[in-house]
Amino acid sequence: MAAGGGTAGITVVGGSAEVRVFPPVPLDGWPKELVKLQVSGTELEDPKPPAEPDPALPVLWFNPQIDMSTGKSMAQAGHGAQLAWWRLSEADRAAWRDQGFALAARAADPGRWAELTASDLPTVHDAGFTEIAPGSCTVIADHPALRPR
Repeated sequence: MAAGGGTAGITVVGGSAEVRVFPPVPLDGWPKELVKLQVSGTELEDPKPPAEPDPALPVLWFNPQIDMSTGKSMAQAGHGAQLAWWRLSEADRAAWRDQGFALAARAADPGRWAELTASDLPTVHDAGFTEIAPGSCTVIADHPALRPR
């Protein structure tokens, strides 16, 4: 990657995708290479709804009442996956890593969302710096190892 290549960060490659992650910094402290980077051109129309996720996979459930841009959704998904990772045991982290960090992302139906918000699963609350009100619950990370037994 040209932009940010000299900036401290981590690059992750999976299949044909490559993502570079940079440590969080205050908005006014961004390196000049990162200032103009934004996710764009990714507003896609789904021809049909996605299938039900495999119950053996982690699922990032999105709040059905909040409309987010694709870039914002991507960021919230990343936060959700990170929160799930932090809650996993070392053995569960290794198993997820061995599966290539496979997961599904879906919008929850309202009834499912109410059930998820009452659970103890990792929950993303937005800081409110961009397009969502502060404290809004955007994503719940439903990893099989974290589900009530």
